[in-house]
Amino acid sequence: MSRIQNPIIPGMAPDPSIIRVGADYYIATSTFHWTPAVQIFHSTDLANWQLIGYALNHGEVDLRGTNTPAGIWAPHLSYDTRTKKFWLAYSHMQNMVGREFNSDSFAVSADSITGPWSKPVYLTSIGFDPAVFHDDDGKHYAAILEWETRTGYQAPGHIVIAEVDLENGGIIGDWHRVTTGFTTRGCAEAPQLYKHNGYYYLLIAAGGTGYGHGVEIGRSKTVFGPYEPNPTGEPIITSSPHHLFSLGDPDAGHFEMFNPNSLMQKAGHGSLVHTQTDEWYVAHLMSRPLPGQKKNPLGRETSLQKMQWNADGWLEMADGSNLAKMSFAGLKDVPTTQSSTQFDINDDFTGDTYDVRFMTPYRTQASSWVNTTENPGHLRIHGHNSFFSQVNPSIMATRATSLDYTVQTKLTFHPDHYSETAGLGLYYDSNNWLYARLCQDDTEDHTVLRVLQAKLGDRVDHLFDEVTVPNDTAEIRLDYHQGIAQISYRLTDAADWQPLGDSFDVTYLSDEGVNGAPGEIGGFTALFNFIGAVDAHQLQSFADFDYYTVRNN
Repeated sequence: MSRIQNPIIPGMAPDPSIIRVGADYYIATSTFHWTPAVQIFHSTDLANWQLIGYALNHGEVDLRGTNTPAGIWAPHLSYDTRTKKFWLAYSHMQNMVGREFNSDSFAVSADSITGPWSKPVYLTSIGFDPAVFHDDDGKHYAAILEWETRTGYQAPGHIVIAEVDLENGGIIGDWHRVTTGFTTRGCAEAPQLYKHNGYYYLLIAAGGTGYGHGVEIGRSKTVFGPYEPNPTGEPIITSSPHHLFSLGDPDAGHFEMFNPNSLMQKAGHGSLVHTQTDEWYVAHLMSRPLPGQKKNPLGRETSLQKMQWNADGWLEMADGSNLAKMSFAGLKDVPTTQSSTQFDINDDFTGDTYDVRFMTPYRTQASSWVNTTENPGHLRIHGHNSFFSQVNPSIMATRATSLDYTVQTKLTFHPDHYSETAGLGLYYDSNNWLYARLCQDDTEDHTVLRVLQAKLGDRVDHLFDEVTVPNDTAEIRLDYHQGIAQISYRLTDAADWQPLGDSFDVTYLSDEGVNGAPGEIGGFTALFNFIGAVDAHQLQSFADFDYYTVRNN
């Protein structure tokens, strides 16, 4: 039996929802302000996972103007064995101001995991993190967090369950409040229903999205409860198994729960799967902080833990503990080798389409501004808004999946105004990025390579480290090592790589580094690498990119 290393999906792959259909495994993860929305990964061995597409990629949602970390939250995959349909439920978080958390939840269906997916069916606006459960009798139920806004009541609220009408939308009957959590960690959310040996089991996330995160479980003989808490009184999976009392805290970083003895942190938000080999696993999110820090540039990643049912019918980790591990036992009699290069990227843009892993913040990808057809063998990106914009930035980005990697590109760009730029960089959100770009020099008579930075909303132009680009063509390389970024360039294929100024401390491009209040997390959307272009002039300029590579070390 092989051992598989966590995370199985590195980089931004949070809130994983896992299902099995036959011998195929699928995981859906959150995408927030990124499009296309809802990543779907596939595996046959639990070790190697490939992004095969997105569930919301035909304009189902408009994410322009989305503030970090709103957008598309906590998708939930399910499979109805009676109709042979895939279902995906999700929340569109539209407002978080005043802790009102206005979110509409929907479900889409498809005959194939690769779509086409149906038009969204409205479920509710009661809260967020919906999950759909298909019962044996053909009824369907939705479980979700009912967001609490009343002063003096336990936040974030109750987990509620109702029968749901998947054909016409909405619920049948009333919502049933079943729990505010099965331990004292509080912040119960992300409920998911399962049925096993005559019990309905309710798996929930708890402890907030920070270092006190965990997976809790309760059970009932009837779908609407009452639900009996796991008798241990503690999460069944966590990175920090010490007792935490945090009832009434709607969400917190809980930095005091950081476990110095674990590489894995923030383990929580779990989803259960039963394998064709009669084994049980939970997919869950996790984070890996920078060494010696509590900042997580890669955001929340996807991991797996091997599980078992104990003699009393409770789900627990296979080793009997509740401490999440960095490796786990693979499937019985399914030999596998986990690829060390599966998350590298090498796209030379010679095909009709570009790599499916490219995502764009806020706006949808459209051939009108990004394509491989106008100049075959290149990715042409037409410039639009400044990267401070949450409306129409022309950014093509891929998830950072390692704390030590190199991203590289070659581009040709002919700016004829100082508001036209193109290049390569690191991106967290509209207020936080690092951008090595070709642009006009300040006298507007030749092209230079210069770095522009956004740090907590402030604009920093690194004027004194620029190099002339005589033929408007340059290769740019960014070496990222544990929060430090070094930009290099070369102007001809035969030239040696040259550093562009000093290295940059970009540790702030992390979930804890972006606008977080004391004790809170500023975001949970993770670091991306990108190529892109800006035109705040006449919207006529474009950049041609020869290739894009990411090599994880």
